[in-house]
Amino acid sequence: MYPGLETQGERLLVDAARVGDEGAIAELYNRYFPRVYRYMLVRTGNVGDAEDLTEEVFIRVLDALDRFEWRQVPFSAWLFRIAHNAVVSHQRRDGARGRLSPLSPSLPVDTQGPEEAVEARLALDEVMEATRNLPDAQRRVIALRFGAGLSVAETARALGKSGGNVKVIQHKAIVKLRELLVEKRPEGDEEKA
Repeated sequence: MYPGLETQGERLLVDAARVGDEGAIAELYNRYFPRVYRYMLVRTGNVGDAEDLTEEVFIRVLDALDRFEWRQVPFSAWLFRIAHNAVVSHQRRDGARGRLSPLSPSLPVDTQGPEEAVEARLALDEVMEATRNLPDAQRRVIALRFGAGLSVAETARALGKSGGNVKVIQHKAIVKLRELLVEKRPEGDEEKA
């Protein structure tokens, strides 16, 4: 998809939602809900908290939509800034600032059989545990890129950074995660990492 066309379509949709078009509001919700939810799930590690925070984000968006102003960033950057602020507020309320809780065992994993499901679940838990040891900037980039599925450009806009900066932070985070995960493996398992 051409970036200019996507931005123009987004602009038309947001402008219609700003004046109360219920269809446009529903389309924004349908378009962004899965991405915001995945971001919240990665940031909180808890299905219930992710659901609650995602709904809280959309309530905040609806409340502030009439005050939204187009600047040099897309609507999605504004939306994920609200999502980030909701996570920070949640962590402060719970006294768990900067900490992730373990993922709920009810998180679905697409695999072929029970053994693969268990292995995937253990691997995911291991990665989530390792992300706790990343600096906040790296944790945020990983959450937006892989949790919410944002592109480098979208992540950069949401964080107010350059695309190159996001790539560097992502690379450092992946290198650090790899180191952390190799450290946790029993001796003799390094070749599997």
